[in-house]
Amino acid sequence: MCVSAIGMRTFSLDCDAVNHFRPNAGAQQLETNVSLHWDHIDDEAVKTAKLLAADAVEQAGSGHPGTAISLAPAAYLLYNKVMNVDPSDPRWIGRDRFILSAGHSSLTQYVQLYLSGFGLELDDIKTLRTAGSLTPGHPEYGHTKGVEITTGPLGTGIASAVGFAMNARRVHGLLDPETLLGESVFDHNVYVIAGDGCFEEGVSAEASSLAGTQELGNITVIWDDNHISIEDDTSIAFNEDVLARYEAYGWHVQRVDWLGEDGSYEENTAALNEALDAAQAETKKPSLIALRTIIGWPTPGKQNTGGIHGSKLGSEALKGLKEALGADPEKMFDADAAIVDEVRARAAARAAEYRKDWDARFEAWKAAHPEQAALLERLLAGRLPEGWEAALPTFEEGKAIATRAASGQVLNAIAPVLPELWGGSADLAGSNNTFLKGEPSFLPAHRSSSSFSGDEFGRNLHFGVREFAMGAALNGIAADGFTRAYGGTFFVFSDFMRGAVRLAALMDLPVTYVWTHDSIGVGEDGPTHQPIEHLASYRAIPNFAVVRPADAAETAASWKAILEQSHPAAIILSRQNLPNPARGEGTGLATTEDLARGAYVLADTEGTPDVILLASGSEVSVALEAREALAADGIAARVVSVPCLDWFEAQDREYRDSVLPPSVRARVSVEAGIALPWYRWIGDAGRAVSIEHFGASAPGELLFKEYGIDAEHVAAAAKESIDAARS
Repeated sequence: MCVSAIGMRTFSLDCDAVNHFRPNAGAQQLETNVSLHWDHIDDEAVKTAKLLAADAVEQAGSGHPGTAISLAPAAYLLYNKVMNVDPSDPRWIGRDRFILSAGHSSLTQYVQLYLSGFGLELDDIKTLRTAGSLTPGHPEYGHTKGVEITTGPLGTGIASAVGFAMNARRVHGLLDPETLLGESVFDHNVYVIAGDGCFEEGVSAEASSLAGTQELGNITVIWDDNHISIEDDTSIAFNEDVLARYEAYGWHVQRVDWLGEDGSYEENTAALNEALDAAQAETKKPSLIALRTIIGWPTPGKQNTGGIHGSKLGSEALKGLKEALGADPEKMFDADAAIVDEVRARAAARAAEYRKDWDARFEAWKAAHPEQAALLERLLAGRLPEGWEAALPTFEEGKAIATRAASGQVLNAIAPVLPELWGGSADLAGSNNTFLKGEPSFLPAHRSSSSFSGDEFGRNLHFGVREFAMGAALNGIAADGFTRAYGGTFFVFSDFMRGAVRLAALMDLPVTYVWTHDSIGVGEDGPTHQPIEHLASYRAIPNFAVVRPADAAETAASWKAILEQSHPAAIILSRQNLPNPARGEGTGLATTEDLARGAYVLADTEGTPDVILLASGSEVSVALEAREALAADGIAARVVSVPCLDWFEAQDREYRDSVLPPSVRARVSVEAGIALPWYRWIGDAGRAVSIEHFGASAPGELLFKEYGIDAEHVAAAAKESIDAARS
């Protein structure tokens, strides 16, 4: 037998064997904090949370009850004693942010949103994981009020929370730069609940290392250190000293043990509250609290096993849980309305008390800072400043320039009129051309280097060689709002961040990826650095725009189109110089006016063309050369520049048919990548000039010729297509 306590009550029950891991010497041990006010209402609320978590999964037939049961006290403590939130205004800008990195345990958050009055009701808990419910299997951004970001893929929640913490500091610097950190109405804390799996995933390590370097003292992570995953005891795969690792990252680390040396178990919310107080007091370091729990406690026969992680309890274990908690084992979803009403009333009163002070400070800030207040109003409305596009640069016609270089010029030209724009690269600022000249780096000043001057409110981000963390942090920045962020790397390394990109598309976040060094134009770096399949791969992600401009003029127009939308997009840029021909009246080439439509007629013929050449990026110039060669043979070719297939597909049929007349079946796609995305557009008579294999280490111009990405091969393919269309 072991003696365990929840709130004010004590139970004796048969406990499962527990593998004890004692804290390391570097972790701060905490005593009970007697200042925490906790009464029978809190006890009953926690008990209700445990019961609802178990009942919801039981009724759904699937889900993750264990963590939601054992973490109910911690989640309740956060929502009702620690975080400054307003249930009546879930997007209130002064709120603390909560991220459930252990997203599979969605009920950990859903039940608290219900109890605190964020808009979920008991029926929503009852409809967990059912079609159309507000309680899907994992928390979803924009779907359930109070959910800050979509989580589920483990580790991404921690990494995105780092983005939230970074954005909080940047917004402070943008709107209230004269106020010290910790003293502005825009300062707030970011709280995370994470599990063992989150710490096993590499993205959490990447992001946590970055957070330590950035000294993000506004983030606190509670690690549910329960030693259990789907394959049961984590000792088979996870045996490191996590707190020592995080201390080495530069984090403030603490341990709270709810499991005693003698096997007793006490859900000591006072000790956890004291740790949270200490974390909040530490303003120069991010904080990690290792909370030793027993997953599923107090569920006889199931607690502390992998079986309670991701499946319903079953009738016997469910009955045992309810009996252990002193609840009626025959009742389902037994939530005392009086208790719920009282919890909600307390939450509302607590929010009102905090907001009374905050609102007064906010009004004082607005009065003292009218320009910043006007900026905030614009940012909240999601508007770009009037006439901002006048800042877009123009480029010398006829002078070749790499689109990566053109992109850098665009960013630096528009930065002064778009103060919300900021970003950086994964250690590739000079190659990606993402650096904003004259702007400090987002970095504590004492971490400045000989090349980069740091400022805690800076604008240039340095992610280090951490592509996945960069992508996840960008998601956090975008989900938090206020600013527009971009992140760069070589296109081939976008594979390392694909999971974060997919989440951005799923959430429809306005993140912009600057992916340079596309295709075999990379040259001598060889096949490891030459992205052949990546265009097709990323075009396959729904709700994600892949934009590949042909020249400097299209690069500027692409940035304009991306920023005028509020959706995720990647701009794919060349390493090598590309022609920048004259456009407009008298040149034979169209302007970029229709670029935002995804595809447009760049060079046309008199009457109906014999063949249509479709190309993107660096291959547009190849298509133009092929057009001239075909003209010498009496063949009329239309060249269509296709910077973004996704945007083109979104156009109405009338426009698509005007660019690609159905009567013209002879079509050729030209792109230095696999042809898979083009077959829909070129049809049964079409031909694809593409690369269906990996590249090689050789000069880019040689590879284009050797692999047939040239005017000669395009012209030959056009003639084949014309013959096929006639047959």
